[in-house]
Amino acid sequence: MFKNFFSKALEKTVGNFKSIVPTRKEKIDFDTIEELLIEADMEYEIVEKTMDGLPQTIKRDQLRHRLVMLFEHAPIIDNKDTLKPFVELIIGVNGAGKTTTIAKLANLYKKDGKSVLLGAGDTFRAAAIEQLSAWATKLDIPLIKTKQGHDPSAVAYDTIHSAIAKDIDNVIIDTAGRLQTQKNLTNELQKIVKVCTKAKANTPNRKIMILDGTQGNSAIAQAKAFNELVGIDGIIVTKLDGTAKGGALFSISNQLELPIFYIGVGEKENDLIPFDPEQFVDSLLDEIYTKDEI
Repeated sequence: MFKNFFSKALEKTVGNFKSIVPTRKEKIDFDTIEELLIEADMEYEIVEKTMDGLPQTIKRDQLRHRLVMLFEHAPIIDNKDTLKPFVELIIGVNGAGKTTTIAKLANLYKKDGKSVLLGAGDTFRAAAIEQLSAWATKLDIPLIKTKQGHDPSAVAYDTIHSAIAKDIDNVIIDTAGRLQTQKNLTNELQKIVKVCTKAKANTPNRKIMILDGTQGNSAIAQAKAFNELVGIDGIIVTKLDGTAKGGALFSISNQLELPIFYIGVGEKENDLIPFDPEQFVDSLLDEIYTKDEI
């Protein structure tokens, strides 16, 4: 279903593939596959792990099995339909596409028939509140907000309490974009998590890290730091359509042992798709292997 979207997202990545393997083949030699994976920004350690024990000429099904297995550590996604409201806290550095992704996620839930409430917890920047407000108006989704500089933990608390009172299905709370080295903001993030738990036990139900796909493997260090800080439950990778570093997704999932929930493939509200490892791998391999070698 989403294969065309994956092809769109990987357009620049497969463009590099075609420069190395101009025509599709039934078998490809070991060194060429290694070069393809490195060019796609897969970390060399992961490349070695993938290639270990493969023959000198590699069939599609052999490589496909290895690549799909790189996502094996991802835990089972919890059943959000059994929790109401299902509270998600969105974390990421400035410029990763956090606010736009929140809008896309809210739109996805709304299209699925769920009621949604947004919390403008990025009170560090007035522009972030304004941007999320604009999206909320466009999508006709209610928003809890306050003024710049106010306590973001209070916004999170009020959002969850409002959702409980109004029987809302999904709550999505924004947080300030921050680097893991900004001590005041990282302390604030830990406080937001604690306050969510006070508002409703065992929330936030998911803490999602937004990673900029154009950063490739450099985004892994960010995610590791935030995972140690508050415990990340999964990843959304944005801007994948604007980079040739699609191979970094293998490293991100494998090294962090976290699921990639969605990928962003554009700027519009519908440009967010659930991540499917098998479809992702097939979209890459379709460009270098003949299709009868599946």
